[in-house]
Amino acid sequence: MRAFPMLTVVAVCAGAALSACAATGQGQPTYGERLDRLSADCAARGGILASSGANQGRPETDNLCRIAGGATRIERQD
Repeated sequence: MRAFPMLTVVAVCAGAALSACAATGQGQPTYGERLDRLSADCAARGGILASSGANQGRPETDNLCRIAGGATRIERQD
């Protein structure tokens, strides 16, 4: 007789654990998607995406936007 309540508890706990792992719509963007967005943002600022030498699994830290040319903080006196 005690097996039935224990089986019920195990089934309820398993259901709760599985529902916590269920997908809730769209997940996080992939590394490639984030890298593409970072590259597009960099290109929009006139830069070129370059490797930073880091390999942390995040494109934001693994790459940097190298802006060559027109970027300066000095105001032009025309």
